Amino acid sequence: MSRWDVFQDKVIVITGAASGFGRILANKLSAEGAKLVLGDINAEPLARVAAELALPDNAVTATCDVAVELEVKALVEQACSAFGRVDIIVNNAGLGTSPRLLIDTTEEDMDINYAVNAKGVFFGIKHGIRQMLAQSPPGGIVLNVASMAGIGGAPTIGAYAAAKHAVVGLTKTAAYEYAAKGVRVNAICPFFSPTPLVTDAELGQKMDSLARGTPMKRLGDPEEMVEVMLMLMSPANSYMNGQAVAVDGGMSAI
Repeated sequence: MSRWDVFQDKVIVITGAASGFGRILANKLSAEGAKLVLGDINAEPLARVAAELALPDNAVTATCDVAVELEVKALVEQACSAFGRVDIIVNNAGLGTSPRLLIDTTEEDMDINYAVNAKGVFFGIKHGIRQMLAQSPPGGIVLNVASMAGIGGAPTIGAYAAAKHAVVGLTKTAAYEYAAKGVRVNAICPFFSPTPLVTDAELGQKMDSLARGTPMKRLGDPEEMVEVMLMLMSPANSYMNGQAVAVDGGMSAI
């Protein structure tokens, strides 16, 4: 018996499911018998993820740009059409922009970071919780993927940091507003981890130097981050609420 069998038959919505944390999470949850609703802006990689799941018949997919509120709303509605409810929503979709100092950061950098990394999470919280309150029995779990850049300074990625700070603020606000109604809301704040979001960006060229600067002298494996995500979303972890949990190998201890 797996320690994650608590997810069996749970209806779980995941954005950004075509790669990185989302892909790993979808595979682990499918192996536990979860019912998955997977969204991503990239249709072909998303279809490949769906095909590799342990229980592909227990999953539905939809192309979803989280910067468009109606598409996020439709993803939640698809969960209800397919499975009748939403138990958990994981607001995982995100992006990065080229590193630059604050005075060189453009309005376009700010706009795209807020559109996807902040508003995209907001839309998931909004429509996920609306459904959780409307269903019987009411309640559910929201997990937002923030970043260490959301709880501290982040030199050269200020626009990203600003958006991820917004995610932490939204997490804490939603956790307070809806706790009494049976909804828990938490965020994971990873340090750099070799997912496509990092390796496909200019930061990917600095992975070795980033690792040398950490107390553990390595970056976190994506699988390690997903283990914490599973802990945060577990129905058994029923008293953790409103937390922005650093998973950083000790960086925040400095």
